[in-house]
Amino acid sequence: MALERVDAAAAMGALAARWRAAGARVGFVPTMGALHAGHRSLIQAARAECDRVVVSVFVNPRQFGPDEDLDRYPRTLDADLRLAGEAGADAAFVPKVEAVYPPGFATTVSVSGLTEGLCGASRPGHFDGVATVVARLFGIVGPCRAYFGQKDYQQVAVVRRMVADLALPVAVVSCPIVREPDGLAMSSRNRYLDADTRRRAAAVPRALEAGAARVAAGEHDPERVLGVMRALLEAAGGRVDYVAAVNAETLRAVARVGMGDVLLVAVRFGGTRLIDNRVLS
Repeated sequence: MALERVDAAAAMGALAARWRAAGARVGFVPTMGALHAGHRSLIQAARAECDRVVVSVFVNPRQFGPDEDLDRYPRTLDADLRLAGEAGADAAFVPKVEAVYPPGFATTVSVSGLTEGLCGASRPGHFDGVATVVARLFGIVGPCRAYFGQKDYQQVAVVRRMVADLALPVAVVSCPIVREPDGLAMSSRNRYLDADTRRRAAAVPRALEAGAARVAAGEHDPERVLGVMRALLEAAGGRVDYVAAVNAETLRAVARVGMGDVLLVAVRFGGTRLIDNRVLS
């Protein structure tokens, strides 16, 4: 079946409603485009578990700060539509800004607690933008299973909290990180890296692996674990935003790091900010 492109919010909602009326389970993969193998894995997961699959492609201006990369964020719609169709999506929702935020739109969704540390500390307002657009997209698509990548660990936690608090008819599914052969997590921003910074960025998964190895060997002091991680990143020329060891649900720093906790990293190589994480298990 050919991929159906839908531009209008009302048309997308009506299509998904027709599917559900016919008894279909709807899977939804929200994206900002520049699709890669990580997105492909999300679409394939939705395809395996649902009867119909929607992929949205929308670069959300509300989650970019004034000094961030909204204008240069990669936009590759033709390639995105090809990948979505090949991976098994039935429809691509490709709205313009005014379709998502129509004239008079005056609502901001804010999730407290989970958004104040980690990426929220250095990107004020970012998660308000994420929560607002995801809530709006859920409202358009309607009841569904929504698929997100674990790489954006804090984002998934925020979306889960929002869905639970607002009693939205959505099941949030977190899927494993897809990595490059050298371990670097797939990201739309990887294409910003030149050959040198791309080589140095491989220190990110190495740092997480080193931290996890320390914990597995019996080290439970987070400062010592995080110190090893920070040293590896800085030795590779990375400018560290944060390294953290947190509780998997609250995202609060732990006094003693162990199995079930999460190691997280945010670091810049050149002008590109990369995030990654490792669940200790």
